[in-house]
Amino acid sequence: MGCCESSLLAETHPEKDHHHQPHNSSNPQHHPPPSAGPDTATTTATGVPSFSEFSFPDLKAATNNFTSDFIVSEGGDRAPNVVYKGRLQNRRWIAVKKFTKLAWPDPKQFAEEAWGVGKLRHRRLANLIGYCCDGDERLLVAEYMPNDTLAKHLFHWENQTIEWAMRLRVALYIAEALEYCSSEGRPLYHDLNAYRVLFDEDGDPRLSCFGLMKNSRDGKSYSTNLAYTPPEYLRNGRVTPESVIYSFGTVLLDLLSGKHIPPSHEQD
Repeated sequence: MGCCESSLLAETHPEKDHHHQPHNSSNPQHHPPPSAGPDTATTTATGVPSFSEFSFPDLKAATNNFTSDFIVSEGGDRAPNVVYKGRLQNRRWIAVKKFTKLAWPDPKQFAEEAWGVGKLRHRRLANLIGYCCDGDERLLVAEYMPNDTLAKHLFHWENQTIEWAMRLRVALYIAEALEYCSSEGRPLYHDLNAYRVLFDEDGDPRLSCFGLMKNSRDGKSYSTNLAYTPPEYLRNGRVTPESVIYSFGTVLLDLLSGKHIPPSHEQD
């Protein structure tokens, strides 16, 4: 991956984003997740499993009954969705986003939205590989990125922050991901910020696919930090192609400054 690897990668499992604790390793190193066994689903040319429907029992087993120990991020009060890590029977690690029961009451609408995002496949994305509609349960399943978020490495480091070469790589790769999504008819990205940028097993940055899906049937985006959103968002609560560009600009400022604006100071 290059000269920046040793200064970036730390742990196999992501820290829970909502704790915002710095990592303590004095010698960060590359720890990929255990290799997955053969997939039961068809695999695309990119090596990513084809998009498919998962059963709720399978996801429940993969996440150890959605134990809190497997939580990798929580959205907070505005977007109370939880993301878990999990491991399928074929040994593949996955990320599972669990929506609240009221977010998507219509299973058909949820499935259609998920299939729209699931068609996307790109090396700069943490790709969506499946979904689950079972009773009141609504879940998304994505590739698991084991080496934490840009926010952790940029804001919560202890020994060495991200080198400039990697910061430039993050900016380029996320721009490429957004450009690809726009070219495929998915120009809207909800709640774009440093927590949406994930690092894969090789230490390369990828954009989370979860932001490509609306948070609920009403089409509104529930920002977890208004510092990343344009002023007009406060009036209508909706994402536009222009607001995505604005949010990308705030991520660039994060990369340049290395300073984090916490939600408690978002409107200062």
